[in-house]
Amino acid sequence: MAVENLIPYLFIAVYLLFTLGVGIVGYRRQNDTPQEYFLADRNIGPIVLFFTLIATNFSAFTFLGFAGAGYRVGISYYPMMAFGTALVAVSFYFIGYKVWLLGREKGFITPSELIAERLGSQTLKVIFLVVMTIFTLPYLTLQPIGAGYLLENLTGGQIPYFVGATVLTVTIVLYVFTGGMRSVALTDVLQGVLMFVLMILAVFAVANNLGGIGAANSTVYQQVPELFSRQGINNFFTKPKWFSYMLLWVLSVPMFPQMFMRFYIPKTPTSLKVSAVLYPLITATMFICPVLIGVWAHIPFPDLAGKATDQVLPMMLAEYTPAWIASFVMVGALAAFMSTLDSQLLALSSMLTRDVYISYLRPSASLSEQTLVGRILIVILAIIGLIIAYNPPATIAAIATQAFTGLAVLFPTVIAALYGRNINPLSCIISILIGEAVLLSFQLKLIPASLTFGFLPVVPIVTLCSVIILLGSLLIKPKSNPIENSTNKNQTNK
Repeated sequence: MAVENLIPYLFIAVYLLFTLGVGIVGYRRQNDTPQEYFLADRNIGPIVLFFTLIATNFSAFTFLGFAGAGYRVGISYYPMMAFGTALVAVSFYFIGYKVWLLGREKGFITPSELIAERLGSQTLKVIFLVVMTIFTLPYLTLQPIGAGYLLENLTGGQIPYFVGATVLTVTIVLYVFTGGMRSVALTDVLQGVLMFVLMILAVFAVANNLGGIGAANSTVYQQVPELFSRQGINNFFTKPKWFSYMLLWVLSVPMFPQMFMRFYIPKTPTSLKVSAVLYPLITATMFICPVLIGVWAHIPFPDLAGKATDQVLPMMLAEYTPAWIASFVMVGALAAFMSTLDSQLLALSSMLTRDVYISYLRPSASLSEQTLVGRILIVILAIIGLIIAYNPPATIAAIATQAFTGLAVLFPTVIAALYGRNINPLSCIISILIGEAVLLSFQLKLIPASLTFGFLPVVPIVTLCSVIILLGSLLIKPKSNPIENSTNKNQTNK
């Protein structure tokens, strides 16, 4: 095998070994308790929190999904994603600060624990847990899918798709299994820096081989001018759809358990403030890169369709950059996949351990037993993700949109739990069940798409869920108010 052909393997090996080393560091610094294993003892500073938030949220969808969407839709995908995701920073403080306060006071570890305590319903707790799990699993699956696509393309098929997906997943399981949240947060700093720097490197490297950014855009414009229109190809972005996507990220991103649990881990609320300020700057800078590469892919690959478009980023790297640059950028993409998957595995395992195993099977389980169960569940969840990834069902963007919509249904309940008064838990239960039923009906075409009035389903669904909670709380008074005003004494910490 030629030396040039060995370069991708060398970069992959060095990076994976380094992440495993960081995992060992996290393991050596931890105590064997749920607070430490799942939340790093709630002692994360502002810089580490910022990087773990961006690394957790930027995933296979950000690298491969954005490039694929740029190819299918056009340059207009960038402002929608960049500014829509930037608005998520508002929720980091609006939701995150309240969650941080309650987590410190009550010792919450999972999102479901907070919902049950604040709204006084174990039934609601279980429903909330089930919905979070069901809609996180498809998004979890995107990470091994992305890794499989990337490794297969950049090794010329020498690492088959599913082998690549498995290698990445096994590496993540090893360092999450050993080091928990502390290892995840430490690796996220490395992964966050890598994905940001290397994505910028990728766009300039590809552009250089296309004659520069201006020349590349001019060439594509001559071929497919619609790629540069506000609406995109086939008028993809109508005004209602544009608004829907902008709203979708704000409503759904904080509802992912791996993001929600990040609000528990800061040492002080200042960390949340720092993240809320810096987060929009990163999205505005970074998100243009994969979208541009996706648009330029029309030059060498004009006839891609469906799931094939999700592979344009590694295809463009292989086509227009030297092996060492392609391999280096590949590490940045792997960082994005791994930093999301590790957090998803840890979040779901903590929820299943605390909200199912401890609550219903072994209430007397010791602290060390809880962390052991969490580790076992990480392995089981990783295997489930690989099984789903074996035959990807749709494009990355389609999978992500469905997962995000299912989680957005929980948003009104979370706001009610954090800021509402005299909220009847039954209204939240009905809100979630009806919201998910309507989403399923839209997916199965039992409800005609015309009833969304041009918006994505998330807009009418979340509106309906909110109205149900408001009406239920007005018409059905709770037997007692489970929401305590216990956070007032902590306001001086804000």
